[in-house]
Amino acid sequence: MFDGKKLWRDRACSRMKEFGQYLRYIFNGHVVIVLLFLIGSAAYYYHRWIDGLSPGFPASLIMAVIIGIFLTYSPVYNFLLEADRIFLLPLEDKLKGYFLRSGIISLIFQGYILLMVLAVLMPVYVKVSENSSHLFVLFFLVLLVVKGWNVSVVWRIQYFVKTSVHNWDWIVRYFVNAGFAYLLFKHANSWLIIILGIVMAFYYWFFFSRTRNIGLKWDLLIEKEEKRVASFYRLANMFTDVPKLKDTIKRRRWLDWVVMKLAFQQKKTYHYLYARTFLRSGDYLGLFLRLTIIGALAVYFLTFGFGQILLCILFLYLTGFQLLPLWKHHQYKLWVDLYPIAENIKQTAFQFLLQTVLGLEAVIFALLILIKGDITYASIGLAAGLLFNWLFVHVYAKKRL
Repeated sequence: MFDGKKLWRDRACSRMKEFGQYLRYIFNGHVVIVLLFLIGSAAYYYHRWIDGLSPGFPASLIMAVIIGIFLTYSPVYNFLLEADRIFLLPLEDKLKGYFLRSGIISLIFQGYILLMVLAVLMPVYVKVSENSSHLFVLFFLVLLVVKGWNVSVVWRIQYFVKTSVHNWDWIVRYFVNAGFAYLLFKHANSWLIIILGIVMAFYYWFFFSRTRNIGLKWDLLIEKEEKRVASFYRLANMFTDVPKLKDTIKRRRWLDWVVMKLAFQQKKTYHYLYARTFLRSGDYLGLFLRLTIIGALAVYFLTFGFGQILLCILFLYLTGFQLLPLWKHHQYKLWVDLYPIAENIKQTAFQFLLQTVLGLEAVIFALLILIKGDITYASIGLAAGLLFNWLFVHVYAKKRL
C-alpha cells in the first residue's frame, strides 16, 4: 500500500540530514570567525548609516524593491529524484498530500528568510517614518500571506514547459509584490490593498483553472530540484569533497585569450589544465567574481583606512580558502595521472594559478582605495595583500595540499 506521507517524511528527513552533515563542514571554525567579523562590521556601519538618514529618504520604495525580490523568488522544494519520473508517475493522483507538504515546508523556510530580511530593513523604516517598531509583526504576517500566494502560483506555473511563461510570470509577480509591499509600507488606503489582493487572487485562479486537468511536468520538476541541490553541493564542495556533485562545464569562449597566453610547452601542461578548469568548470570563476565584487564594494564604502586593509586581507583569505578544492578537481580522472610529468610541477602550476588570482584581487582592492584618494593606504593595502598572498600560497596552502 502506497503511503505518500511516509515517502515525503523519509525524503525530507534524508535531505535535511545530508545537508546538516555538510553544513558542519561549511561552518567550521575559520568561517564562523570570518562571518562574525563581517556581520559585526556590517552592523556597525549600517547603524552609523541609519543615524545619518534624512526624513526624505525613500525607505518605503527601497524596502519594496528589495522585499519584492524575496517574495517573487518562491521555489517549491519537492525532494524528487531522477528515478521518480518512472516509479512515481503512475501514482501521480496519490501525491497531492506529498506536494502540499512540500509547499508548506517551502513556505516555512522562505518565510524565515523573509523574516530576517524584514528585520534588517525595519530600522531604516522606523528611522525615516518615525513609526513604531510594533508594525513589524503586522508587516511580516501580511507579507507571509503574500509569500504563500507566490509559492502557490509558482507551483501552478510549473505545469507549463515554455520558458517564456516562467519569465513573464516572474516579471508580473515582481511588480505585483513590490507594488503591494510599497502600498503596505506607505499605509495606503485599505481599498487599494484590497483591490490589489483581489487581482492577485484572480491571477492565481487563472492559472489554476488552466492547469487543474493537466498532468505534472516531471522532467521540469526533477530538473529544478536537481539544480537547487547541485547549488548546495557546489557550496559544500568548497569545504569538503562531495561525491554526488556533478561537474558543470561552461564554454566561455571569450576567455580563451587568457589560456592562449601560456607557453606551449610540456612543463606548462598543468598550468593549462588548471587555468581551463578555473575558467570553465564548476563555479570557481563565479566564486572569484562574487567575492571580488562584494569585497570591492566593502573596501570602497569603508572609510576607516586600516579597516580597509583588514577587509582586503579577509577577502583574499576567503577567496583563496574556497579555491583550494580546485586542487582535487581532477583526482578521480585516470587520464590526468598518465601525464609524463613530475608531481612537483603539478603543485607548482596550482600555486601559480592561486597566486595569480589572489594577486589580481589584491590589485583591484588597492585600486579602489586609490580611487578614493588614499594613496598611502592604497600602497599599504597592496603591499599587505601581496605579502598575504605569498604567505597563503607558499605556507598555508602548501600544507593543505
